[in-house]
Amino acid sequence: MTKLLHRPLKAFAIYALVILAVSIPVYAWVVDYIWVNELDENNWLTLEHTKEKLVKQHFEAEELKLVNRLWGQVQPGIAISPAPQKQVFQDSIYEVIRPNEYDLDDGEDRFRGLKSYIELNGKPYFITIETNLEESDETFMAITLVTAGFLLILVLGFMVLNRRISKSSWQPFYQTLLNLRAFDLSRSKGLELEDTNILEFQELNESLQKLVERNLVVYQQQKAFTENASHELQTPIALLKSKLDLLLQEKDISSEISEIINGIEAPLSRLSRINKNLLLLAKVENQQFEQQEDIDIKSAMKFCISLFEDYAENEEISIHNDIQESYTIQANPFLLETLLNNLFSNAIRHNVENGSIILKLENGTLYVYNSGEFVLNEDSLFKRFSSSTSNKVSSGLGLAIVSEVAKQYGWQVYYAFEKGHHIFSVNFWNSDFLPN
Repeated sequence: MTKLLHRPLKAFAIYALVILAVSIPVYAWVVDYIWVNELDENNWLTLEHTKEKLVKQHFEAEELKLVNRLWGQVQPGIAISPAPQKQVFQDSIYEVIRPNEYDLDDGEDRFRGLKSYIELNGKPYFITIETNLEESDETFMAITLVTAGFLLILVLGFMVLNRRISKSSWQPFYQTLLNLRAFDLSRSKGLELEDTNILEFQELNESLQKLVERNLVVYQQQKAFTENASHELQTPIALLKSKLDLLLQEKDISSEISEIINGIEAPLSRLSRINKNLLLLAKVENQQFEQQEDIDIKSAMKFCISLFEDYAENEEISIHNDIQESYTIQANPFLLETLLNNLFSNAIRHNVENGSIILKLENGTLYVYNSGEFVLNEDSLFKRFSSSTSNKVSSGLGLAIVSEVAKQYGWQVYYAFEKGHHIFSVNFWNSDFLPN
């Protein structure tokens, strides 16, 4: 995933490279065009000057041959040769590629030539002037290298400036992001964001604060409704259960009515448990369990095992307690017991026939293994009233309570499925635990 800061830099670099690639043939054409025009102009001036000198000197044929030979050594680009009689010739410009006798590498060069006609002592002659065009290629290469160098300096400079400017300009955004990550709706009175002189970030902060305020109001209303509803339901549920108990104690009751009452009592008991768990969640969220004391996790786990031994035995599930070391943490005894009980009951509920439960405590982390066939849905595992698997009953509020208690103390709860075992782990390292 690309950072936002790198996107304009990447686009700028690509754009600069495209411009450089397009400019290379343009450079080549422009430099070659200017160079050829300059050479043609220079060749014309040299031709006129040479003609003028030759006409004034009135060389004889033998003298002209000697002058031509000497001139070819001193000025290799100029040559004089006899022309056919009684023919009309026009000046012409040409290009030729041939070996350069003065090139030590025996390479071929491109020459730009001008061929003209002149009469000396009544005899026709050709005069040719050639100039090497290879210097234009060297000039083009030099310009290209210099341009590429400046482009590289420009891109590197832009990267440095972008990083320095962005560090200060984007600081309010990163601070806002940090505050959002640390924000917890259930334990916060509001989102406090620093003011900034950057308009876009200030508008973002104001919008986020308004959004959080609205959600806080809705959350508080929902929490108050849940707590109030649970309180209000306690008395009617208790009355219904007592009435059902009285009906079951009647002597004249038929077996059909007794079955109906038992059928009502089961969901009513479940409703009572849900109501108690909702009240417990509300109290945990309101941080009403402030009392804390030193608790030995090993001892607390042994007590939990004693509570569930008969239940596990009835379900034909074996328990293997591999906890060897002792750890002491600071926590509320009731909340820790609730967390352990819910983990243990969940391990029994989501087990298999003749399955097992394995308990380990390593480096401040409690591991609860239980046999299983299907991977639980991790996304909804710790949510309220969510179904953890497709073929099991809902996990109800048990794991939601585990998650909420862990959040209360900053513990980390994880789930994994390996080699036919569900693994729930609670990392106590974020709490004030002390190894015994």
